[in-house]
Amino acid sequence: MDEESNVTYLTLHWYTEINKYRYIFFFVMFTLYILIICTNSTILYLIWIHKNLHEPMYIFIAALLLNSVLYSTTVYPKLLIDFSSEKQVTTYSACLIQFFIFYTLVLSEFLLLAAMAYDRYVAICKPLEYQTIMTKTTVSIFLVVAWLVPACQVAVQAIASAEAKLCDSNIKGIFCNNAVYTLQCERSKLITIFGVVIVLDLAMLPMLFIVFTYTKIFVVSHRSCKEIRKKAACLPHLFVLINYSCLITYDMIIARLESDFSKTARFLMTLQIITYNPLFNPIIYGLKMKEISKHLQRLFCQSKLN
Repeated sequence: MDEESNVTYLTLHWYTEINKYRYIFFFVMFTLYILIICTNSTILYLIWIHKNLHEPMYIFIAALLLNSVLYSTTVYPKLLIDFSSEKQVTTYSACLIQFFIFYTLVLSEFLLLAAMAYDRYVAICKPLEYQTIMTKTTVSIFLVVAWLVPACQVAVQAIASAEAKLCDSNIKGIFCNNAVYTLQCERSKLITIFGVVIVLDLAMLPMLFIVFTYTKIFVVSHRSCKEIRKKAACLPHLFVLINYSCLITYDMIIARLESDFSKTARFLMTLQIITYNPLFNPIIYGLKMKEISKHLQRLFCQSKLN
């Protein structure tokens, strides 16, 4: 604690484990960050400029990719600064801001995936009602809810954590995730209760809704013609959901426990959390989506001709 300025400084403890490789990690993380920004921004640009992509499905994809860019920008710049510095220090207030933005965007992704699942459900199971149900207003409401609800609920956790008394100043991680709870002398009931509420209504319920929705889609598409089966291809969406759910489950359970879980394994899992979806979302929703793929090919062909 700095007595004069009344600011609490924290040390990011895990960097001591990888200090001799920090320049290698800096290069790797910098390369990944540039790839994430370029790939996601390219798909976003295509959806923005092409009117035939201004449909609910593509708008939700654009929102998901924008979420990935913001999510990465919350973590990567600070990581790069820390990898290139001799000391990895942050203030508790800055740590909580990163915590708030990071988990708001993490939980928003679950709601955006749920909105995408609902869009596919209406398109496949209620095709005649699609234009009536999936209006611009409906899409706008889904997007506002996807970002606003997680922000409000995570804000409660962040504010409660700001009031908590700290008994440790070493974060057992490379950025401010759930490991901030291990710094507190005693976790308040408000943090514990709200943590359970957040997991249930912003992670578990969207996951169950997505599984239920795609089950209905599989049943309908199995009984239908080949064209509808092709339209109902849900494997990329399920791959994203399963992968994301496993990584976030790790983060929400293991990262906030003071267990004997291997430090190397923890470090690698943390890197996967901040890398997999931001890097693979544009591939899964770009190259695998026929209309977006066509526009990508035209874009690169024009670049070659010029």
